[in-house]
Amino acid sequence: MANETNESLAASDWAGARGEKWRAQLSGMEAMLRPVEEPLLRALDLDGPRRIADIGCGGGGTSLELLRRAPAGSIVHGFDVSPPLVDVARERALADGSGVVFHLADMSTARPPEGPYDRLVSRFGIMFFSDPPAAFANLAQWLAPGGRFAFAAWGRQADNPWMLTLRDVIAKIVDIPAPEPDAPGPFRYAEADKLLALLERAGFGELAVQDWRGTLAMGDHLPAAEAASFALAAFSFGELLAQHGDAAREQARKALTERFSEHEQQGVVRMAACVHIFTGTRLAP
Repeated sequence: MANETNESLAASDWAGARGEKWRAQLSGMEAMLRPVEEPLLRALDLDGPRRIADIGCGGGGTSLELLRRAPAGSIVHGFDVSPPLVDVARERALADGSGVVFHLADMSTARPPEGPYDRLVSRFGIMFFSDPPAAFANLAQWLAPGGRFAFAAWGRQADNPWMLTLRDVIAKIVDIPAPEPDAPGPFRYAEADKLLALLERAGFGELAVQDWRGTLAMGDHLPAAEAASFALAAFSFGELLAQHGDAAREQARKALTERFSEHEQQGVVRMAACVHIFTGTRLAP
């Protein structure tokens, strides 16, 4: 982690404690992020059977859903740097009987195990590369000429009150150091031009970005108090609070419950979100 007391999370963190934490909250996180899958997978333009790599696949939810939606004959492989998340993804694939194959891999250096893919997809995984120029240049080699990618990254914090609210509440209790602009983290590519420039330099072309705007249900459709507990357990701010003891955590839980209650509808906390969906191709040599 570039700084364990803020939003900065490098790939090495996902390989360790952060991956374990995500696994513990996997069902709630996947339920919360599920609305992003529809526009992201649609952006892949799956017009026939394709070989598809899911980059930063986490616990495998998007990979499994992708194979369910893809044309018959498609092949899906998932790649992640976190051993515990790859383990759970493999368990789910075995139980599902889907045939999705999951690999442990660092995308800065790994090579595609069976040659280039027709499609690359990533739901937020590309935000945490330790060396983005190297990782994107490497990913360009993962994509066959003419192949297409679709990558999701969070928009500006102001357009994502689900995170901004959490940060504001905790900042009133403990000091939160300002994140480094170029460090790995959820808002690394909030300014879309930053990622577009990296992708162009890596060798991708026909680049475009479209914003998805909608609402996310905190956790797995939770009311305010449970949503507050989920948020503190799932996101890195909770680790900062833990350093200040149980009293700070309880103060944050109560304050966050109050703030979340303003967004509770029919027993579920729903908050606005904005996601950049980047698309492009690998240009033919």
